Formats: sequence, structure tokens, C-alpha cells
Amino acid sequence: MIAILTGDVMRSETTDPKEWMPLLKSFLKKQGHAPGDWEIYRGDAFQLKLPPADALFKSMHLKSILKQQANLDVRLSIGVGELSYRTEKITESNGTAFVRSGRKFDSMKEEKTTLAFATGNEQADAALNLMARFASLIMDNWSPAAAEIVALFLEKPEWNQQQIAEKLKINQSAVSQSRKRAQFDLLMDFNKFYQTTITGLST
Repeated sequence: MIAILTGDVMRSETTDPKEWMPLLKSFLKKQGHAPGDWEIYRGDAFQLKLPPADALFKSMHLKSILKQQANLDVRLSIGVGELSYRTEKITESNGTAFVRSGRKFDSMKEEKTTLAFATGNEQADAALNLMARFASLIMDNWSPAAAEIVALFLEKPEWNQQQIAEKLKINQSAVSQSRKRAQFDLLMDFNKFYQTTITGLST
């Protein structure tokens, strides 16, 4: 079982690619090798193959990176399933994970959400997508400063708030307030629920 992340950079057509392409590529390169594990296509769209348990955490991380630019955001569909046809390019590979991710992504503009799931399990999808709508409301409203703090907490889980504050040269209280406004702890609870749900599907 794998997870396929299908996404696109929102408002990319009105933003200089120099502002977002290096950020997107840097993130993707850390997840694997192109074009087998990830690929950018149609200018601002991309696919990424991940272990299922990591998919939501990585989605939150990518969102926190791009939203440090005030005019940027990312739309992400997580499809969980099988890889039944492998090629050298992820965009030419196939399987239920690809089909679910792609079809869900195509429906997201109508659903007006920036995060969605398709696992093939109706009950799991209903719960995860309801939570995703709430999570989207939170993450879509991150300020650039809050997104930067979220990104650091995700990248440096061993760091405490004082270490984050020293890195950003701000007060520890500002870090604490931003963490609360970003609903970081609630989002991490969502990630734990997602991981538990996905583990249940694979057993």
C-alpha cells in the first residue's frame, strides 16, 4: 500500500515562479528521486509517492512552507491504495492509489477545500474528509509568520519553544501565541487519528 499526493500551487499564475518553484522542488527532493518518486507537470501541478502513514504530515509540512509566501497556497489530495503498474515516471505509473488521488483532486475545486482523502473505504473517507474540511479552514488562514513557526516545529520536533524563538529572533511568548493560533496541537491530533485510521485499513 502506498499514498499518492496529487497537488497544485494555488494562484501560481499570478505569482513569479521564482517565488514558489524552488520551495516546491526543495521539498520534493527531500522525499525521493524524480521522476520515479515525484514529478512536476503542467507547470504548477505535481505528484509524490509516500508511505501512507507519512502523507498527512508531509502535506501539512508542504503547506507550511509555501504559505510563508503571503500570496501562495497549495491544494492536496491524498490517495491511498496499491501501485500495480510501475514505470520510470510517477505520472505514467498506475494503481488504485493513483486513481483515487487523481479523481479526488479533480473534485476538490467544487468542494472548495484544499485537503482531501480517498482511501477506498467509505467510512474512513467520510471521517477523514470531514476533519480535512476543518483542518483546511485552519491551515488556509495561517499567516506567513505562523506558517514559518509551524514549519520549524514540524522540521525540528525535538526543539522547544525557546529554541524556535532563538532561531527566529523573537520572544518565546510570540512563538507560543503563534502555535496556538495555528492550532498546531489540534492538527497533530488529526495526524495521529489519520495514522491510526490508515494502519487499521492495512491490517
